[in-house]
Amino acid sequence: MTSPEFHLDYPACLALLHRRLKELPPGRIQILTGPRQVGKTTLLLELEHLLGPRAVYAAADGPEAALPGFWERLWERAERAASTHGRAVVLLDEAQGFGDWAGRLKGEWDRLQRRRVRIHALVTGSSALRLAQGSRESLAGRFERITLTHWPAATAAAVFGLKRNQAADLAVQRGLYPGTIRLRHDPARWAAYVRDAIVEPAIGRDLLALAPVRRPALLRQVFATSAASPAQIVSLQKLQGRLEGRGALETIAHYLRLLEDAFLVAALGKHSVRAARQRAAPPKLVVLNNAFLAVTDDRGVPDREREPARFGAWVENACLAFAWNAGQRVGYWREEPYEVDAVIDGSWGAWAVEVKTGRFGAGDLAGLFEFVRRFPAYRPLVVCSDAGLDTAARLDLPAVSWRSFLLDGPPAR
Repeated sequence: MTSPEFHLDYPACLALLHRRLKELPPGRIQILTGPRQVGKTTLLLELEHLLGPRAVYAAADGPEAALPGFWERLWERAERAASTHGRAVVLLDEAQGFGDWAGRLKGEWDRLQRRRVRIHALVTGSSALRLAQGSRESLAGRFERITLTHWPAATAAAVFGLKRNQAADLAVQRGLYPGTIRLRHDPARWAAYVRDAIVEPAIGRDLLALAPVRRPALLRQVFATSAASPAQIVSLQKLQGRLEGRGALETIAHYLRLLEDAFLVAALGKHSVRAARQRAAPPKLVVLNNAFLAVTDDRGVPDREREPARFGAWVENACLAFAWNAGQRVGYWREEPYEVDAVIDGSWGAWAVEVKTGRFGAGDLAGLFEFVRRFPAYRPLVVCSDAGLDTAARLDLPAVSWRSFLLDGPPAR
């Protein structure tokens, strides 16, 4: 299962950081990670506007950052702002672009604390792994970490003026990125944006910059194979057999962890009371934004009537990705002949979820009934089409439509 983190959508993240940065400094350094192209830079620029002259913005990936003395001038500007306005906030975008960013930030932070200069710091980065490594090594006890997630359907609807059901459909058919909303009627431009601005930088820049990536071509194959297996339980041996360049099972498992750190693919673990059985079980692959499915599948968006199985897999993937992105701990359960699509723990509560986009009966939910019998702390939930709600009601099971789930999550407890 995924580890619990502070995952927020754009409006909630902006509100939280604005509130924290208005506290009396110095507080703990705020580290904001998240996928590429979800609005981290836009959020920093909005904070710069809200905070006014107290804010000092700098981008490590900008050309001026390569000039000698840039780092020193940045903190001199911050000290002047703090002296003039009583406090200041340093907004450092794509911090991993600075060599030894965490060590250098620690040095500045400790120096300013000793001098009692009132400065907050907020740093961002698209590579959670690279920021996590630096923060753990150099900034222990000095930071709080927040993840700006892939955009949920409800947020996209509210911010971009989409109809709610339209946003839910987009979450399944093309995924939701702020920059793709206006391109949704131009498939060629949309696909080019996803490939060139999101997938390629995440794999070709963020992950390949890490020392553990010894076989870049294999990493790309693991991603492509995962994207071709949405919401499927796939053993590492089977995944290995689908790759052109065979890699050791340990290497494939390592690359799956890297893809999760880059917010591309999550390898969900099996729910089990025995840790050893949980570790030995094959992962369930969930692509964390359906945009990756649409851009890698040559068949295009599945037709609900002609391709019900593929459509159902895309819906299930979108639902599980939504739960993961919302910071829930998500796994699956399987004890032959029984299976449950998702086991969810977190702020939503404890749920056993079965996703059914076609017709179903009591026999199709045998795994759900068996799971809640064995684990009564979990509530059952059927995520289905509108037509399936009546069937679930006859079976006396809580149910929501898949569009409602993607917009609002499970029903209130």
